[in-house]
Amino acid sequence: LAAAAAAPYRSPLVSRYASKEMAYNFSDRKKFTTWRKLWIYLAKAEKALGLLITDAQILEMETHAEEIDFAMAAEEERKLRHDVMAHVHTYAHCCPTAAPIIHLGATSCYVGDNTCSVIIPVNSLCSFLLQLARVIDRLANFADKYAHLPTLGFTHYQPAQLTTVGKRACLWLQDLVMDMRNLQRARDDLRFRGVKGTTGTQASFLQLFQGDYNKVEELDRMVTEMAGFKKAYLVTGQTYSRKVDVDCLSNLASLGATVHKICTDIRLLANLKEIEEPFEKEQIGSSAMPYKRNPMRSERCCSLARHLVVLIADPLQTASVQWLERSLDDSANRRISLPESFLTADIILSTLQNITEGLVVYPKVIERHIRHELPFMATENIIMAMVKAGGNRQDCHEKIRVLSQEAAAVVKQEGGDNNLLARVQRDPYFAPILEQLDALLDPKTFIGCAPQQVARFLSEEVRPLLEPYKAKMDVKIELEL
Repeated sequence: LAAAAAAPYRSPLVSRYASKEMAYNFSDRKKFTTWRKLWIYLAKAEKALGLLITDAQILEMETHAEEIDFAMAAEEERKLRHDVMAHVHTYAHCCPTAAPIIHLGATSCYVGDNTCSVIIPVNSLCSFLLQLARVIDRLANFADKYAHLPTLGFTHYQPAQLTTVGKRACLWLQDLVMDMRNLQRARDDLRFRGVKGTTGTQASFLQLFQGDYNKVEELDRMVTEMAGFKKAYLVTGQTYSRKVDVDCLSNLASLGATVHKICTDIRLLANLKEIEEPFEKEQIGSSAMPYKRNPMRSERCCSLARHLVVLIADPLQTASVQWLERSLDDSANRRISLPESFLTADIILSTLQNITEGLVVYPKVIERHIRHELPFMATENIIMAMVKAGGNRQDCHEKIRVLSQEAAAVVKQEGGDNNLLARVQRDPYFAPILEQLDALLDPKTFIGCAPQQVARFLSEEVRPLLEPYKAKMDVKIELEL
């Protein structure tokens, strides 16, 4: 038991992966110092509106705002079974003059909801948006660089029409751009819970101000402004609607789905040896197979993204079972699901940034794969060229069909290279177009408008979205593990 007490379990989200900034954002110190700031805002606004609160009391609260006796708070909570009152008592202990007015007229959700569900999430979303902007910037540069490089497209994970490496990256970018817009909207929609009282009616404050409704409204406005918000929710129960959590976490879950798709694609391409994530000089891929270059960063993103995606089930169920003005069965769940969602999103974004800053492309491998499949894809072009040269479409189709099957048998049954082009060149039937074959098999004739699509998408959709973050784009990510 002594050993267990000395070395308690720590979530790997914090101990192994999360950034120091995000880990602190959801720490006890951040949480409880924010509570104290909210109590100071409340006292200042109440004093300004005429309640008997002195400058000395407010100064005492400000002086001791950072002095948190966590051991005392834990002991108080053990006795009281109430975390907010435990911290009211702890704060009052170091602020004896201000003790009578700390938390005056408020309910627990004044500090709880406004801190853990509004202030900290808004700060976190601002951080995410900057991280996401950097990821999008790196991928945009990658897409621009490889906008013209042909590569095999895949549908059903079977070779399909050619695309370009840059165009494929734009498919990833499109999802990230959607996520960024959704997260911006979610951040901007978050409002302060405000000063609403025990069931949202503000009855305690109306009593404090002797029935003066205008002062109650002004109190709400002043505290909202002090906390850095433009708006508060006009109506709440004891808590703000838990649908707010659904909105916020659903957008994080959507981001998780995006990252999982991107990193799965990178893993598939790594298997083909066409594209690889960064691989350190001394990195070990396998303890038994020293030649391996495993895509561990992408695998980590996929692993954590699955966790992020499923966490949305918690706020959905929590919102659905809140009784009337509030029930406490939201509390324990939200203590887990909210921090874990934000911490997980932070980890996958920082890891994805590291990946996108070091993606390696192998054009020669891509070219070899194209050569292997392109003759089959070029059959329609060959038929059209023969018809233009005076041939019969049906006769040509049958010739190509037979030669294609013979070439496919060499590839599949003998393990040989695709020799369809050589078979066409040897067949006298195709003599009228022999000089056109090289042009007909130029990969660039198979990529359609992909380069133009890349240029337009980056210009119209991506770059304008990144403009507000332009001055903060240079920070790079180095992974410690």
